[in-house]
Amino acid sequence: MPLERDFQRDLIKELKDRFPEAYILKNDSGYIQGFPDITVLMPGSWWAVLETKRSADASYRPNQEYHLNKAGNMSFSATIYPENKEEVLNEMERAYKRRCRKSRLS
Repeated sequence: MPLERDFQRDLIKELKDRFPEAYILKNDSGYIQGFPDITVLMPGSWWAVLETKRSADASYRPNQEYHLNKAGNMSFSATIYPENKEEVLNEMERAYKRRCRKSRLS
C-alpha cells in the first residue's frame, strides 16, 4: 500500500496532465486544521478540493468531513484514494463541464 504522500505526488502529476489549464495547489495542513489536501482552480471561476487518503479504509482527522461538506456546497469536493481515483476524477471533470455549459447558457 503506497504512502499518502506518494499517492498525493502522483495524483498532482495526473491532475496537471488531465487539467493543464488549472492551478493545482497543495494546501498547508497547518494553516486550517482539516482543510482538504489539494485545491484545483479551473478557468471560469470553478474549483475543487480533494482530500487524499492512502486507502478506502483510512479514517478522517478532526474537521476534515466538515470542510469537505462545506466546500462541496460551494463547488466540488471529494475524498480520493487509489481505489476510487478514476471515478472521482471523472466526476470532477463532468461537474466542471456542467458548470461550463451552464455559464454559456446564462
